[in-house]
Amino acid sequence: MHEPAERVDKALVRLMPEVSRATVQRWISEGRVKVDGKICRQKQQVRGGAKLEVEPSEPPPSTATPDASVTFEALYEDAHLIVVDKPAGLVVHPARGHASGTLVNGLLARGGFERAAADARDPNAAVRPGVVHRIDKDTSGVLVVAKDEPTREGLKKQLSEHSMERVYRALTLGVPKSGAIQTLYDRHPRSRLRFTSKTDQGKRAVTHVLVCEAFGAGRAALVECRLETGRTHQIRVHLSEQAGTPLLADWLYGHKPGGEDLQAIAEALGRQALHAAVLGFVHPMTGGKLRFESPLPADFAAALQALRGLKA
Repeated sequence: MHEPAERVDKALVRLMPEVSRATVQRWISEGRVKVDGKICRQKQQVRGGAKLEVEPSEPPPSTATPDASVTFEALYEDAHLIVVDKPAGLVVHPARGHASGTLVNGLLARGGFERAAADARDPNAAVRPGVVHRIDKDTSGVLVVAKDEPTREGLKKQLSEHSMERVYRALTLGVPKSGAIQTLYDRHPRSRLRFTSKTDQGKRAVTHVLVCEAFGAGRAALVECRLETGRTHQIRVHLSEQAGTPLLADWLYGHKPGGEDLQAIAEALGRQALHAAVLGFVHPMTGGKLRFESPLPADFAAALQALRGLKA
């Protein structure tokens, strides 16, 4: 019996587990992989006994520029990754309207990210090396950035398997029900800035909501949201569309608060009341369990204190 044929990229990933499939496919496209002395074709099949030769190439450098003026707190750092407490107002990576002054620009200025390879499957990889998950510009809190490809792939695997612990604190207008919100999720059909859970297509999205404290006889609440999936704007959309309790001061998915007192608290905060408080994961290189907590920033804490004095 003949051994079953196997695609050459799959065979090489099996033989070189430290290298991602995206990198192998890039090497093939660059003509750096040979099968029995001949340059390999994309999707070529191989059988046992074939001679595979690989000439690795360095990953393309990031097109983002270092910027030492970007400030943030590092909660943890080693040779493979860094865990950052991102302040509200800081964009994670360069994008339309934010070509510089982002977290990635600041990280590149620190050093240590020379090996932070761009992900070949990511169309915007050149400006976000090492980024495996993001939090919105006006959301504060903790996130992890990889310094090398094996670490990035290991963290992405944990995200896809929903084994990474991600807990957010949020302030809502009204009091949502505690429990799981599970929907399909897609871009909003009429707004390029928005997403929606009111759709019959798209990806699965799951948010677990726990009410921690209610204020003003139900006018507002402090809630904890645990992400099972991590879609863009997921907590904001689920609390607004599904629970009917949008985030305080979320001008994209929320509404103007009722009452001058609540409106004043929202305006003083000036950004959506969402904070990435807890991040837990297994270190892809060491296998050790890591867990980080970010305390509430001053603006969020001030809004919380003001809500505790809210009248019915």
